[in-house]
Amino acid sequence: MALKPILKKIWRVFLILFVAQLVYIVLLRWVDPPITVTQFSSWVRGEGLKRDYVDIDEMSPNIKLAVIASEDQLFPDHNGFDIASIKEAFINRNKKWKRVRGASTISQQVAKNVFLWQGRSWIRKGLEAYTTFMIELLWGKRRILEMYLNVSEMGKGIYGIEAASRYYFKKSARKLSRMEAALITAGLPNPKKYKINPPSNYVAQRGEQIVAQMNNIEPDEDIQELLK
Repeated sequence: MALKPILKKIWRVFLILFVAQLVYIVLLRWVDPPITVTQFSSWVRGEGLKRDYVDIDEMSPNIKLAVIASEDQLFPDHNGFDIASIKEAFINRNKKWKRVRGASTISQQVAKNVFLWQGRSWIRKGLEAYTTFMIELLWGKRRILEMYLNVSEMGKGIYGIEAASRYYFKKSARKLSRMEAALITAGLPNPKKYKINPPSNYVAQRGEQIVAQMNNIEPDEDIQELLK
């Protein structure tokens, strides 16, 4: 069999997948994803699937501010990538003894959690970079933040701030207090491990730190626009 027809078929498949993903990215500008790879994996493993997508206007400003303060303080200003943190992570990649803050922005986490799978392969990283660029271009910051707060894993089988708020504090996400929002956010690095309510010592201490960071960044005009 000649090589040229094979390459032509591969190119067609690639083009179809590329167009399909682009259409899906555009669609999700207005429509919530039916399910993500991470959510489906959680369901298959028997961890359950608690979720309830809500509009960003139905979320307390406290939780929006908490995740920005904890996860990505430059979120309103960057184009999806925190270049300074990426450089820091690259420089310190071999210093295993030193704990280095991750370089993943809220936008990158949305690209990974909504469209891709968990992992560290170069292929996934490349797709993550492309998808991050596209959602920054097509969605805007409010939709990215809304999606982040709706699809992020916030406990075993718990996805999104509405499900997390009702599970941990028996209230809607609209009514979360400053400290409650900070405690949920404190568990995001490892939501299956950290205890939110009552909080473990680490979560309680980290929650207080997040509240302090929230107070520091809240006056910023760009952040205020996202909290409306």
